[in-house]
Amino acid sequence: MSTFKSKFKKWVVPLVALALFAGLALAVMQKPQAPEVTFTTLSGEKISMESLRGKTVLVNFWATDCPGCIKEMPDLINTYQQYKDKNLVVIAVAMPYDPPAQVANYTKEKNLPFTVMHDGYGEMVKAFGDVNLTPTTFIFDAQGKRLQKTIGELNFTELR
Repeated sequence: MSTFKSKFKKWVVPLVALALFAGLALAVMQKPQAPEVTFTTLSGEKISMESLRGKTVLVNFWATDCPGCIKEMPDLINTYQQYKDKNLVVIAVAMPYDPPAQVANYTKEKNLPFTVMHDGYGEMVKAFGDVNLTPTTFIFDAQGKRLQKTIGELNFTELR
């Protein structure tokens, strides 16, 4: 009987440990969920992340004085125009330090075709994990799970 117990312990304990490890690994690998936020666009429209379920959502933190942001803006426009009919939503979030009038002027001057908001109080910056570098881009799938976070310019060729 003691032989049975020793064999039992020899196999069961490692199996239980393996199962616990696998469960922890799975929990760590799970993709983060989109924050439950509501964007207020430059025109005053309110759009919640919840209302965007079923669509791919690209949230781009940018600034009008950020060279990388300005450089990637034409590619962001082209990507939006190419995929907007395939349920892509782009939300450009201007950083709190960006002057609101400058954001509005840039948006109008460049005729940005997607949603733009100014994060005047830094609420979005905090909700998305204290974003402090621009550009920073988040991409969420139709279920609201984060697919990608990119700090710096996006590789639009790879994205497509």
